[in-house]
Amino acid sequence: MKCPTCGNELTQVIAGEIVADVCKNGCGGIWFDHYEFEKIDEKHEAEGEPLLHIERNPSVKVIHGEKRKCPCCSDIVMMQHFFSVKEQVELDECPKCGGIWLDAGELANIRKLFDTEEDRKKAANELFDKLFGKQLEEIKEKSHEKVKRSRKIAKVLKFLCPSYYIPGDQDWGAY
Repeated sequence: MKCPTCGNELTQVIAGEIVADVCKNGCGGIWFDHYEFEKIDEKHEAEGEPLLHIERNPSVKVIHGEKRKCPCCSDIVMMQHFFSVKEQVELDECPKCGGIWLDAGELANIRKLFDTEEDRKKAANELFDKLFGKQLEEIKEKSHEKVKRSRKIAKVLKFLCPSYYIPGDQDWGAY
């Protein structure tokens, strides 16, 4: 496989249960196949240690924000998105195969952000509440009002169409 950043040939590195493809003596990036990244993205996951210090060529310049093609699915452009609510690390993900590309140093930054997955989820929920909490409460209140009105209407209509009579299901009747 070729590196999506600098075109260098990727080298396989075994890290615990996973085999990551790294750009040694190039840009220093790392390719993770689908579900491999989740096995080494936290501090306590020791399998990721060999991937923290990839040899790189200092003359290779990485242009952040540049669209990159997936090394596995060469015709697919990877999606770029922030890994965390702190927006410190931007990763590239293939929408077809689910693989993830990290530039040099990004894995170390990710492992510093949160101790556990629960901490990451808690931070995301706090940000979500901060950004959208008030709006969601207003929407929730409006929906409760609509439910109350709907129940009142249903009570009135219950006398017009009793529950034992379902239009179209009886042999007798107008339908």
